[in-house]
Amino acid sequence: MGAPKSIEPEAHRPRWAVPPVGGWTADDLDTLPNLPPHTELIDGSLVFVSPQTVFHARAVDFFNGQLQSSAPPELEVVRDFTIDVDFQNRPEPDVVVVRAEAVESLRQTRFPASSVLLAIEVVADESVTRDRETKPVKYARAKIPHYWRVENQDGHAVVHVFELEPATGAYTSTGIFHDRMKVSVPFPVDLDLTAIVSRRRATASE
Repeated sequence: MGAPKSIEPEAHRPRWAVPPVGGWTADDLDTLPNLPPHTELIDGSLVFVSPQTVFHARAVDFFNGQLQSSAPPELEVVRDFTIDVDFQNRPEPDVVVVRAEAVESLRQTRFPASSVLLAIEVVADESVTRDRETKPVKYARAKIPHYWRVENQDGHAVVHVFELEPATGAYTSTGIFHDRMKVSVPFPVDLDLTAIVSRRRATASE
């Protein structure tokens, strides 16, 4: 007979937090113990992030680095940081551009949506619906002026750019970019999107 299977002690088993009536709130995200990194709050529910792909990592690094080097001094570019949309929604865009005065402390863990000028989401297999439908609606309701969605299409980076339409309060598409991305808002950038999937160092377009 083989050795008996060991039984994991109760104290070592993972304990999943039971949500309160009405769901979690934005403040709960800072106090709940043992949450995985990059946990988001969507409609009062905790959303856990799957392991990222190479494309996702490269795209986030690219936009974070490129926008940091191009942003004016009054703006701050931050990756993987949560924003307060409302009391039951605290998503974590892959990259955000915020007004510099929103950075009040090196220990802060979130920005108010009112300080955000641009939210960027890099689409993963498990986040397609959230990035194409759920999050843009919430970002638009929070009046975030600009939203970029980055997708991997057959090994090529494609960026869908949206701007808030004041009359409707919804996003309208202002462009779909494949190899090169040149926009003037929220500040001018000229980007070589092929650098995301290539191994050469990502630099601004010449």
